[in-house]
Amino acid sequence: MKTKSYIRSLFIGIILAMLITFVQLPFYITKPGTAQELAPIVQVDGGYEEEGSLMLTTVRMGKANVVSYIWAKLSEYQMIYPEQDILQDRSDEEYSYIQLHNMENSKNSAITVAYNQADKSIEYKYNGLFVFTVLDNVPAKDFLKTADRIIRVDDKDVKSYEDLTHYLSTKQEGDVIEVVVERDGETVVQDIELITLENKEQVGLGVQLIEDVELNVNPSVEINSEKIGGPSAGLMFTLEIYNQLVEEDLTKGFDIAGTGQIFNDGTVGPIGGISQKIVAADKAGAEIFFAPNQNGASDSNYNEAVKTAQDIGTSMEIVPVDTFEDALLYLQSLQPE
Repeated sequence: MKTKSYIRSLFIGIILAMLITFVQLPFYITKPGTAQELAPIVQVDGGYEEEGSLMLTTVRMGKANVVSYIWAKLSEYQMIYPEQDILQDRSDEEYSYIQLHNMENSKNSAITVAYNQADKSIEYKYNGLFVFTVLDNVPAKDFLKTADRIIRVDDKDVKSYEDLTHYLSTKQEGDVIEVVVERDGETVVQDIELITLENKEQVGLGVQLIEDVELNVNPSVEINSEKIGGPSAGLMFTLEIYNQLVEEDLTKGFDIAGTGQIFNDGTVGPIGGISQKIVAADKAGAEIFFAPNQNGASDSNYNEAVKTAQDIGTSMEIVPVDTFEDALLYLQSLQPE
């Protein structure tokens, strides 16, 4: 009897352990990720080398189970988010797709800003528009899906956002257009009714779109971001690309981390998880950290970064930036170690 009772208890224990470990809860957990040196990731053909390092910072995110949820509750720099807050009615696959395309856009913006700043050749080739998100309660919701590539409306080829908006400017609310998309290797066609957009200045489909654009640059550049998603590495990509394009070494022997979305005009935008990225950069030994300043807003990434740096007792210098030029001027003013 004792043997049977022991086996039964062991079996129940195994089942409970599996449930605790493998059953996922409707939450996501984020935690400090890594600070990765960019020189091995960004390769400009014939680019200059650097004495120090420029690093992107990441946040790790995953679905919660019972153990990770409890651990996150007890940890200062782990955050718990309801699944809906992260996915926003998207599937995991759609969310991953959006994050990876955010990264691709970030890389393109980084190349644009760096090559323009270095006065290097850059050309653009537009190949269509990817569907990013579709608004609820619009006619397009019944047809268009995330990752569709719009290639034609009626008899007009669509290569860029400008192509689409120019054509739609001739239309009115309630007009129906034929939309041709590429989806999973197939061409799909559907008539869709146009709506008046929120700005009420023109009609549209009620979708957010991403341009599928190829950049041709001289010298060539490769950015191997693998499965890193999101736009937050944009500023640091820009700095690394520019540093390889010019003879002057911006790092001057320092280990420099940072974060921030980069836009084509050089503006640096805010990101999520700034505190966790400060922790990651400090663990990696960074001496300087660039944080989006958001034009001095009280709740800016920079102010949160400063508070976190004080809380963890790091000597890392936190530098506020609103533009790529802010970061560039700061580095150019550094005295070599």
